[in-house]
Amino acid sequence: MRFVAGSALLLAAVLAVVVYGQEEFGLLGRYDDVRRVPDNYTKESNQFVFTRLIYNGRIPGYYKNWYTDYPRADRNLIAVLKRLTNINIADQERVVPINDPDLFKYPLIYSSEVGQMVITDEDAAILRRYLERGGFWIVDDFWGTFEWSEFTAQMRKIFPYREIKDIPRDHPIFHVMYDTDHIIQTPSLAYVFNGGITWEVDGFEAECKGIWDDSGRLMVVINHNTDLGDAYEWSDDPRYPNKFSGYAFRVAVNFIMYALSH
Repeated sequence: MRFVAGSALLLAAVLAVVVYGQEEFGLLGRYDDVRRVPDNYTKESNQFVFTRLIYNGRIPGYYKNWYTDYPRADRNLIAVLKRLTNINIADQERVVPINDPDLFKYPLIYSSEVGQMVITDEDAAILRRYLERGGFWIVDDFWGTFEWSEFTAQMRKIFPYREIKDIPRDHPIFHVMYDTDHIIQTPSLAYVFNGGITWEVDGFEAECKGIWDDSGRLMVVINHNTDLGDAYEWSDDPRYPNKFSGYAFRVAVNFIMYALSH
């Protein structure tokens, strides 16, 4: 009983950290959050800018939304990309709403907690155009059958006739820089306190799926039943195992290098 009580307190502390990041900027989980993010701009340059997508969330006030793990995860990932690659990447990340014309300036977008995402037909048309013109979308951190069904319902608005399929392990995205022979389920920081459980709800097995365009280019990489964002966010915390953060950074390098070269 002591262990359960202690774990509950520690998990509450972790949740408080997540919620603090939301409250610090007054984020609400909708497009006009972009006006609440300080210094959300980059000067025009030829640098690659790591860009997080702002979507409208389903549950008002719910702490899981587009901003989960933001901005610490993004900034830690940028720092590692600078160390591990020669990508000319901007120091400052960017957040951009789906309906912002600036979306088309950025070749890659990242989304967290897409089980909460709700898009309109207009949003769907924008994302379809962005992706079919050469954009790339990394989707991360959603779990189980319910969130999967909610996400796929939104994706059908974007691509009614394109299939979501497992990405074969011999696909270039798993080998462009680091060889990824198997998918590792990457947990949230709760792993440290819950006895080493890596899954959430009924998301027992990590999946990496994708959507391709007509020429065979992978446009969307979908990381389901895993939390790469927490691995970036907590990578410098000694309590969080390096085996997870190291894996998450390696696959991020592969995803981004594939996106910039295909």
